[in-house]
Amino acid sequence: MMQRPNLQRRIFKLKNKRKNAMTDKQKNLIMRALTGVVFVAVMVAGFTAPQYMIVLFAIITGLTLWEYTGLVSQIEGVSVNRFISVVAGVYFFIAMAGLRVGYVKDFSVFVPYIFTIVILIIAELYLKNENPINNWAYTMLGQMYIALPFSMINVLAFQHDNNGNVMADMLLPLSIFIFLWTNDTGAYCSGSLFGKHKLFPRISPAKSWEGSIGGGIFVIAVAVLIGYLTENPKAPNSLTIPQWAGLGIIVAVFGTWGDLVESLFKRTIGIKDSGNILPGHGGMLDRFDSALMAIPAAVIYLYVLTML
Repeated sequence: MMQRPNLQRRIFKLKNKRKNAMTDKQKNLIMRALTGVVFVAVMVAGFTAPQYMIVLFAIITGLTLWEYTGLVSQIEGVSVNRFISVVAGVYFFIAMAGLRVGYVKDFSVFVPYIFTIVILIIAELYLKNENPINNWAYTMLGQMYIALPFSMINVLAFQHDNNGNVMADMLLPLSIFIFLWTNDTGAYCSGSLFGKHKLFPRISPAKSWEGSIGGGIFVIAVAVLIGYLTENPKAPNSLTIPQWAGLGIIVAVFGTWGDLVESLFKRTIGIKDSGNILPGHGGMLDRFDSALMAIPAAVIYLYVLTML
């Protein structure tokens, strides 16, 4: 007879535990949604004017490099100069923007950047670190994996006509992120409904071939729509509808690879999220992993088009 109150107490505690779990889940979902809305709003606003885009992505480059250098410096035997690496990467981005916009006329603007990289390499002679090769490797990986791809957005944003005049085109770089967001959404929906065959189970068990194909189809549809609304044969460097579709495919494919590359990076160093700067979305690398592969791939694609 004395066991009944104990049983009721246990049931009451279990109900409260489930209720609290649901409440936490709802809070996380709301936080994630709000963060996503603010993130998209800031990104779109950044493409409303060339100067906004340069400032926004200079900040993004700095924050992402700061996060990356902090992560790799936690690896045993690795000690990357965080401050100088971030300054060098941001400078590289700004130098590329200045070159594309026309504020500087030649590659002499990159001399300070090259000097900084040389100093970072030579410094290992005097720092007496246990494994300087690791430091060199992770330092240069940050520049190649983060600073270089982000700087390529300036190539997309600032085009040159036949007379050498600079033309700012904010739609082209913005479209890269529209395609990436569409690919993520389409892949999630398609994968949830039809996903059976794993795309890359060793690195990302949640991704499926059905999700990736579905995301690609969504991207092509959006790319065709953008091409239809903006096609202007008389405008220089204007893309046709098939070219927009091709760009969408390139972004979808390389964006997926970018996501997988970052997943491999996180698995290698043993972390779940790269950071917590974006509540519900992780860190900067988590948010821009796809773009780090998609942006340079888009640049290569567009340069190939000009040679055809």
